[in-house]
Amino acid sequence: MPYRTLNPEKIIATAANLERRIGERFPDAGLKNVAGELVRLASDTAKAANEVARPMWWLRAVIALTVIVGALIFFFVGSFLTFNRIETDGFDAVQGVEASINTLVLIGLGVFALFRIEERAKRHAALKGLHAMRSLVHVIDMHQLTKDPVVFSADFRPTTSSPNRSMSRVDLKRYLDYCSEMLSLTGKVAALYAQSLADHDVLEAVNDIENLATNLSRKIWQKIMLIKPGNAATPIAAISASGASKPRQRQAP
Repeated sequence: MPYRTLNPEKIIATAANLERRIGERFPDAGLKNVAGELVRLASDTAKAANEVARPMWWLRAVIALTVIVGALIFFFVGSFLTFNRIETDGFDAVQGVEASINTLVLIGLGVFALFRIEERAKRHAALKGLHAMRSLVHVIDMHQLTKDPVVFSADFRPTTSSPNRSMSRVDLKRYLDYCSEMLSLTGKVAALYAQSLADHDVLEAVNDIENLATNLSRKIWQKIMLIKPGNAATPIAAISASGASKPRQRQAP
């Protein structure tokens, strides 16, 4: 069903289109480079998720060969043992049954551990890719950290160490909205692993990234809602920045 699964090609195309939109509106902004990194990460994740979904036939062959060789060795060694000298009283019989059960349990645990090697290998690869996405989410958040709508307040005065804030209301809204879109896309890219591998640890890691992206996006939209419509093309902070470090002269009474 095409509408029940995520299409990696559509996600990559959406991320690439977002990179172009950011570059057209903010050609000199570092956010464009972050968007380009998101496109590359989406492409790499699509390939990695496809590899995770495929059976590791070479590993399965090695495991099957190991089990077969172990079984042959077990039967080969057992063929040299003689049971003529074993006592037949009740105590020895109980010891023999207990030893047989312990041996079978250990063999079963060993075989089970071998068959879970593929699952652990896929989980390790998925968690490694998800770690890179979590880092990218924080990088996106860093780019919107200083984009504060308080600069449009009439009583706001920048200090000497204040960052340069020269965006208009419209540009700041678009910038913050682009950051929110990138966070949402990062969550969708992470979901490709959850779609390809039904592993509990992977699902939890994907949910953590989506929750982190959602919470950060909610903070961004709180900023967007604080930007009121106005006539000023640039922030008041940019207008008064030249006099930020100059003390006001006291008027004579």
